[in-house]
Order: sequence, then structure tokens, then C-alpha cells
Amino acid sequence: MAKKLSHLDDSGKAHMVDVGAKPVTSREALAHGEITMSAAALTLIRTGKVAKGDPLQTARLAGIMGAKQTASLIPLCHPLQLTHVSVDLTPTRRGYRIDARVRTEGKTGVEMEALTAVSVAALTIYDMVKAVDKDMVIGDICLVEKSGGRSGHYRRSAAR
Repeated sequence: MAKKLSHLDDSGKAHMVDVGAKPVTSREALAHGEITMSAAALTLIRTGKVAKGDPLQTARLAGIMGAKQTASLIPLCHPLQLTHVSVDLTPTRRGYRIDARVRTEGKTGVEMEALTAVSVAALTIYDMVKAVDKDMVIGDICLVEKSGGRSGHYRRSAAR
């Protein structure tokens, strides 16, 4: 049996889901993604020689700001009072892994905020280093885990 998409009404038109009757619960989401780049771009970042400044600190702040602006970017997302946003950038062999964790006490989840934080952080790195490497690749952005709400706990399977 196919699940009904909550953002479509009975006639198939997009609408914002009414969460008025839902209880307030603690909600949390973790998303991650990656950005890969050339050795030259990595060297610039890791030696602190990017002309525009520190892309990692800028990306961390941009990711936090992105999470806070999700409802302005995604048409059917509810504006949420976020209680926590963290964005962590971990060096990898060819770039950085980006993890974003978002929390709220609310009537709807924060998955979109976590995914937006990762996306904006990756785009910020790209913007700051594109003069050296236009071939950077942003990818593998996904929801890793979420908790709270009616659907309960979700953890992405490693098999994907």
C-alpha cells in the first residue's frame, strides 16, 4: 500500500501540512554530506592561505544560518524555533565530511534544517575556493538519523 504524501491535498495540490493538533515533542536530526576537491584546494585550506579567509569557520557559520532560514528557502517547511544547531567539518583524504545536528521542541521535525545546514556549508566552501578548483564535488547529502514525533526514531541503514 502506497503512503500518501502529506504535502499534497486530496486533489493533488501542494499545501502546507497543518500541525496545529500535534503535540510538542523533543526532535532532533543529523544529516551529513561531503565535498571533495583538488590537492591544491586542500592545501590552501589546510595551510590557511585562502584569500577570502577561513572557509571552514565561514562554512560552519553559514550552515547554522542556513538551518535557521530553511522555512524561507523550502516553500512548505514550517518556521521553527531551533534550540540547537551544530555543524562539524571533518577532514577526509580528498576534502571534508560535513555533519549537521539540529534540535527543537516543536510540532514538526528538523530534518530539512539539518539537510539545509549541510548543503549551505558545502556551498560556502565551494564559493570560497572556486577560484582554485571549479571541479569540486558536493554530494552524499543525506539524513543519517532523526528522533521525535509520531514517526519515532529513524536511522539510515549502512547498506545504501
